[in-house]
Amino acid sequence: MKDGILAMAGKSPWGSAPGGDDNDGAGPDGGATPPPVSEGGSKPRNPWLPGGEENASGPRKAANIEDLFKHRQARMGGGGGGGFPRMPQAPGGKSWTPLILIGVVALWLLISGVHQIGPKEEGLVTTAGRYSRTMGPGLKFTLPWPIQNVEIEDVTSIRTDTIPEGEAEKLMLTGDQNLVDLSYIVRWNIKDLKKYTFQIDNPDQTVKEVAEAAMRASIAEVTLDDALSGSGRAQVEQAVRSRMQAFLDAYGAGVAVQGVEIKKADPPTAVVDAFREVLAAQQDAQSDINRARAWAEQVTARAEGEATAFNKVYDEYRLAPEVTKRRMYYETMERVLKQTDKTIIEADGVVPYLPLPEVRRKNSSSSSEGDQ
Repeated sequence: MKDGILAMAGKSPWGSAPGGDDNDGAGPDGGATPPPVSEGGSKPRNPWLPGGEENASGPRKAANIEDLFKHRQARMGGGGGGGFPRMPQAPGGKSWTPLILIGVVALWLLISGVHQIGPKEEGLVTTAGRYSRTMGPGLKFTLPWPIQNVEIEDVTSIRTDTIPEGEAEKLMLTGDQNLVDLSYIVRWNIKDLKKYTFQIDNPDQTVKEVAEAAMRASIAEVTLDDALSGSGRAQVEQAVRSRMQAFLDAYGAGVAVQGVEIKKADPPTAVVDAFREVLAAQQDAQSDINRARAWAEQVTARAEGEATAFNKVYDEYRLAPEVTKRRMYYETMERVLKQTDKTIIEADGVVPYLPLPEVRRKNSSSSSEGDQ
């Protein structure tokens, strides 16, 4: 083994050049591989250089790592082959990289640090996830993201929730143990953006749940007729709004309830026919009651008028009793006798009776038949 190592010392790994005296590189008989030869065949080629470059013109040089990278860069960048193109250089031979980095940083600061807040909006600023301040409308500046973050919210516009959504049925129990199907609208807006964002989880859903709880509590205080009538609805709407605002303020929700409107108040679908029959019977009974009251008022008014007339006659009778008595007698006789047939006969010489009223009736009856 030592003899082999000593024999290889001082020899080229490619063997000797053609025509040399060393038999180790003479050919396959000696077991050695002939070195690569240039196209001219005069000198061996440097295996570390590209195939097109040879050292025929001068002395052989040792391979340099910088030459290897230069040749690889020339292969990748030139000749239309594959690889990454070079970055263009700035005037003066400097790199564009610092300018590009400055531009990216400036764009980042502009996008994440400048905020335009509308007239109906407010901006909630958080620093590292913690509340910092609330910004009003206008052009505002903050530290860039992710140091500070801004959430812009519309706090002035009225938001509307319809309960229940769609055509679903919402049954509630009234004070007289009846069920009513209600559909109503809740209008609200944000009055404190900080509380609205951080105080409760899912504030929109909380408003709906508070509205339903307040509506059930208010409906339980009125009867079915009050819930269905216009005046009763107004009372319920005002009670629901007051209860909702009290609940939301106790929660610290940062919400202002602007109004509650009942869209529909009907009996349950399963008993709607029976309810309509009962309602019709109640309306008929109320009509009979109204007619009876009208008749009673007429009789009372007529009796009061007669009593007033009697009082006036009595006052006149007290002033002149004889005259008043005679006038009342004449008026009474006239009222009675004008409705009956009468015959007046003098006592001394009786005139033959002429049935003048009978003749007059016959004449009137015959004239009426002729007209027909």
